[in-house]
Amino acid sequence: MIDRTPAPSNELEASALLRSGWWPSSVTGNTALSHCAWYGVSCNASGSVYGIDLWGHQIGGNLSNMNFSLLPSLTYLQLFYTGLVGEIPLLICTLSRLTELDLSDNSITGKLPPCLLSLTSLQVLDIGRNRISGSIPPTIGRLHNLQVLYFGSNQLVGSIPPEFGNLTSPIPSSIGNLMSLTHLNLQENKLGGSIPPEIGNLTSLTYLYLQGNKFSGSIPLEIGDLRNLELLDLSLNNLAGKIPLELGSLAKMYGVKLCSNVFNGPLPSSIGNLTSLTSLSLQVNKFSGSIPSEIGNLTNLTRLNLSKNRFDGAIPLEIGNLRNLKFIDLSSNNFVGEIPGELVNLMELTRLDLHNNSLSGSIPQFQRNSQLYDLNLSYNHLKSPIPYNLKHSFPDTAFLGNEDLNQLDETQAHRRRSSVIHYMMVFILLATIFISCIVVGSCFLFRRATKSVQLETIEKNGNFLSIWNYDGTIAYEDIINATEDFDLKYCIGTGGYGSVYRARLPNGKVVALKKLHRLEAEDPTSDKSFRNEVKYLTEVRHRSIIKLHGFCLHRRCMFLVYEYMENGCLFCVLRDDVEAVELDWSKRVDLVRDIAHALSYMHHDYARPIVHRDISSNNILLNSKMQGFVSDFGTARLLNHDSSSNFTANIAGTYGYIAPELAYTLVVNEKCDVYSFGVVAMETMMGEHPRDIVSTLLTSFGEDIMLHKILDPRLSFPRENSIARSIVLIVSLALACLSANPKSRPTMKQVSEAFLARKLPLAKPFHEISLAQLQDNNRSWLEGGLIEASSVLSDE
Repeated sequence: MIDRTPAPSNELEASALLRSGWWPSSVTGNTALSHCAWYGVSCNASGSVYGIDLWGHQIGGNLSNMNFSLLPSLTYLQLFYTGLVGEIPLLICTLSRLTELDLSDNSITGKLPPCLLSLTSLQVLDIGRNRISGSIPPTIGRLHNLQVLYFGSNQLVGSIPPEFGNLTSPIPSSIGNLMSLTHLNLQENKLGGSIPPEIGNLTSLTYLYLQGNKFSGSIPLEIGDLRNLELLDLSLNNLAGKIPLELGSLAKMYGVKLCSNVFNGPLPSSIGNLTSLTSLSLQVNKFSGSIPSEIGNLTNLTRLNLSKNRFDGAIPLEIGNLRNLKFIDLSSNNFVGEIPGELVNLMELTRLDLHNNSLSGSIPQFQRNSQLYDLNLSYNHLKSPIPYNLKHSFPDTAFLGNEDLNQLDETQAHRRRSSVIHYMMVFILLATIFISCIVVGSCFLFRRATKSVQLETIEKNGNFLSIWNYDGTIAYEDIINATEDFDLKYCIGTGGYGSVYRARLPNGKVVALKKLHRLEAEDPTSDKSFRNEVKYLTEVRHRSIIKLHGFCLHRRCMFLVYEYMENGCLFCVLRDDVEAVELDWSKRVDLVRDIAHALSYMHHDYARPIVHRDISSNNILLNSKMQGFVSDFGTARLLNHDSSSNFTANIAGTYGYIAPELAYTLVVNEKCDVYSFGVVAMETMMGEHPRDIVSTLLTSFGEDIMLHKILDPRLSFPRENSIARSIVLIVSLALACLSANPKSRPTMKQVSEAFLARKLPLAKPFHEISLAQLQDNNRSWLEGGLIEASSVLSDE
């Protein structure tokens, strides 16, 4: 006889959990362990499941594996970053008591089931960073209790339904029970249409993310009703029109990003009411008119980017009141007048970019104790003299394209003319006698140094893409014609000791030319650096080191010919919001890995170790695929295999990337490059220079910092498990490379091999990993190996 007595509800719940396959057999096979004792499962006093939290556990499989109809008491379901695939099943709509649903950072596909948005108890709904398609169902208007909504980084299309504006609820009678939307994230989808005016009904909204979509139209005036809004990001859309005056009513806002749209007209003076603002990013639009003087009210502002617009008039003096500013970019506008002297009072300023405007007058004298490390005043109408401390702190490229700026002053010119007249008569006879000897001797020596190279040139019968001989006659005319004798309109940037030009050759090949200026060619240091670069780049062969196609080292015209890098340097890409998003996590991981391999080759696999001495994000160039290449070997040196591979030299490199021991020892070895690599690796992951973190590491590691908190916020959370593991690995390696003690740093060979080792799974969720834990792991690397010693990576 069959017992048809219904099973207790608790047994049905246990059966549903078991059949889901979300827990391993080591858990489910333990008969002494109740399902309420399984990790991530919470039960009430009667033994009924009311919560499942598998945050970060890689359960895999489909949501449909779980029979949600057997879990009537479930109030929260946390499945963030669990490796789920497939579609959202309709049975999830039976969870009528559900208040929190987090399915973010998975690979869920398909459309949103309309019934999901009928779960009126929902307070938190996060499906961000998946592959969900289709449009947002109009039933979203029924979620009257919703506080947090994340739809970002999916493939949603269409417009936001008008019902979206109904997501409000009356203010409750007791404080702390506010049941209305506070977070809205629809970023990185394909949503179009206009932003509905009903958005103004979301009066409790604090975060609004609508960037990486296709929204058009203007910002609705109702935006001014969002008095609790703290962060507004509408970047990377097709929004147009003027900025509404009502935006100035949002006094709680600390971040505004409207970049990469087609906004026009002037900035409203009401923007000065946003006194909590710390970041204002309006670049790549069509804003015009003068910057209102009220901008001086934004005393908390640390970042101001108005570049690539049509602003005109003078730079307001009131910017000098913004004593917390660290970053100013007003480049590529139509600003006129002088650079305000008040800028010298901004002692926190690290970057000032005013290039490509119509500024005139003299350059202010910045104080020596300022934090300024990146300055670009090129292509204006500035006049001499360049302040002494700026001239000796920044490359000539910072001042290029100002007609009167680089001219010698009258005293210098008079002294120079006197010297020329005085010595001309003395040396003219000697010059006549020895000039032929010098030319012949120089050619002889150079031909000896490039004998094997010249053979390649002869075999190629004049092919431009070969190494040239000394006089540069091969295809020299093609270079002159392609650049119209190095006209400035072909100049795409500048290096430490020359300008860089883009040239298209008759065969259609595009190359980059680094040309040494005539005055610089007379400087023995620059000449040596140029020849140094030729020396190493004609010998080294690695796929992640820039390729030198040719060179001309004639005294009258010195230039090098490289493969063309379409995306410029890593430094610039990371500081452009659009390009930084294109450089996604996968590309960043590959970039850091490739640079590590290149440095390992230089240090350990070349005939004699080469130390680069100037590894920085400025010297990592990116091609059209965002692949990284080490460049600029002007300060590189060979090391001996003996005597600990050290040598003493003057400090070379870029401020912020130089190993700290060079300040007092001047002893150079491979570990100096290792430190610089660590800075670049952290910068690539963070999207900015890791200045504060480096300072902390070099003193004492006090406050613990979570890893995910320092990652570039412009990128969505890494979806693939392999990418998350690689990020942990890179940061671990970078922290080890940044050790204040050179002996504690790994070699680049160890770093390179770490990328080739088997990738171990994370032993804990990504969000629970801290920099302190990674730094503690590094202490045992020298004894136990780079990967095996890390406690955040499991061997399971």
